Amino acid sequence: MYLPHIVNIAIAIAIFVIGRWVVKIIKNVLSKALEKAKTDPILSDFIQSITTTLMMFIVIIAALSQLGIDTSFIALIAAAGLAIGLALQNSLQNFAAGVMIVLFKPFKTGDFIEAAGVTGIVEQVSMFTSNLKTGDNKKIIVPNGQILNSPITNYSAK
Repeated sequence: MYLPHIVNIAIAIAIFVIGRWVVKIIKNVLSKALEKAKTDPILSDFIQSITTTLMMFIVIIAALSQLGIDTSFIALIAAAGLAIGLALQNSLQNFAAGVMIVLFKPFKTGDFIEAAGVTGIVEQVSMFTSNLKTGDNKKIIVPNGQILNSPITNYSAK
């Protein structure tokens, strides 16, 4: 009587586990391809992060579909995501600013910059924040929105 449900749950778990494994393999292949193409490390990290997130979203939807969860429920989740997105506007602003930083490249990893009232060497630009290392070896995490909305002085550019 419960066997079909158990089988569906087992298949959904298998979809999720195998999906995560496939996503990891694709991320590694993408990483090597971007490295071989000599892509800027900031852009490479950004592309890998977005790709991994989107692929995991697809894996989760596939696993939920196997459990018999109706696509209208998934649409409801998407609507809830929109509501959460509106509540997290600053995070979305930081995400959009991260995209702009990656596209327009006002600085790259290793550059000595001044932005958003802080000065340091760029260590990493992620989707929402940028990490700077100060002269006294402190790590400063600055939201990308603040960086993009302030003057950026790149002392390493010339």
